[in-house]
Amino acid sequence: MMSIPTLRVQKLRPGAALPVYGSDYAAGADLSSCLEAPLAFAPGETKLVPTGLAIEIPAGYAGLIYARSGLASKRGLAPANKVGVVDADYRGEVMVALHNHSAATQKIEPGERIAQLVVTPFLTVRFEEAEELDATVRGAGGFGSTGR
Repeated sequence: MMSIPTLRVQKLRPGAALPVYGSDYAAGADLSSCLEAPLAFAPGETKLVPTGLAIEIPAGYAGLIYARSGLASKRGLAPANKVGVVDADYRGEVMVALHNHSAATQKIEPGERIAQLVVTPFLTVRFEEAEELDATVRGAGGFGSTGR
């Protein structure tokens, strides 16, 4: 059995809830709102929703904040930036920029699950300017060029 790493999380305010995995094989842990009262979103509106948490992401990793599929598909609420990034050196409160894509006003309740956090390794690379790049079969074809 694989050992599960531990991530240090600080509760910054009352009512904050630690991230929780919804199932044994979930890739993302649910992040919950840390609100004192419901927060309304007009159609097309974006607001920062506090989680009340600061997270110590290890060096070489990033915390990626994704939409909760049910919240996005059923109510139109999803991260405004599509994927939020929590860097390893960030120690402030994790906020979720939720955007209302629906045509109706939506509300987030205190303690409601609002997004999911995936902790993943990444590569830091050095960028080097080149006169040309190696050729491939695909070449410069993009935006559906490989579709059948």
